[in-house]
Amino acid sequence: MWKNASTLFLVSALLILYSCAVKRTELPDYQGMDVQEVLSSRNDISSIETTFAITFEKDDTEMRGDGALNLLKNGDLSMRIYSFGFLAFEVTAHNGIIKSNPPIDRTKGIILSSGLRDCLFWWDIKDFSVEEDESGYILKNMTRSLWINRETMLPVKQNISLEDGRELMIRYENPDYAGALWYPSKIRIELARYAVTLNIREISFLPGVQSEINRDRPDDRTFYDISFGKVAFKKGIVANGVDEPRGSVGVFEYTPYRIL
Repeated sequence: MWKNASTLFLVSALLILYSCAVKRTELPDYQGMDVQEVLSSRNDISSIETTFAITFEKDDTEMRGDGALNLLKNGDLSMRIYSFGFLAFEVTAHNGIIKSNPPIDRTKGIILSSGLRDCLFWWDIKDFSVEEDESGYILKNMTRSLWINRETMLPVKQNISLEDGRELMIRYENPDYAGALWYPSKIRIELARYAVTLNIREISFLPGVQSEINRDRPDDRTFYDISFGKVAFKKGIVANGVDEPRGSVGVFEYTPYRIL
């Protein structure tokens, strides 16, 4: 009797756990769809906002942090990088002019400006030819080569030829979704001796016409830094320069706090 009761209890518990489990959304079925049609379906996206973990690498050294990015389709951007809850770096790009604090060299500037733009707006490629292989499609124009997986219709890798003859290499992994839109959640950008890896935590794809960075976004986005609690972003991201200095922040381990 006790054996039967134990078995019944175990089966019931398993059924409850299974019913409560989060069911992961499956990738859409792109069988038979034209790659250009899939790319065109994203054309109304004008800006991207995201929070992420980031790793900078140069030779045998690396630096880790957390970041927030507001990026327009025209390449204007505002990005902040935090380390242990403190603002460690910020960069803006507006009409091709890059400003950062602290200053960065040209290679880092390329990665964090045009590299991020072509990396995240990967579908915005013009005047391209299409080739096919067993795994998917290769889109090429004068400066960019983009490999797209046939099943996911997401990018696998991208190579960008720069004016100085160097090549920016981008690799994409780990498909995830935001709303109904799928995206690669891990991105690695390499140029010369530098590499940047992004692990996206949250991302929003915003439609409509925007001519400048929205000063009120990201608004109250949160992320977790390496060893502290939850960080809330303050309004006031700008596109044409670094905003006013913030005061010092007192931080207690494992306690939520706000960047001021």
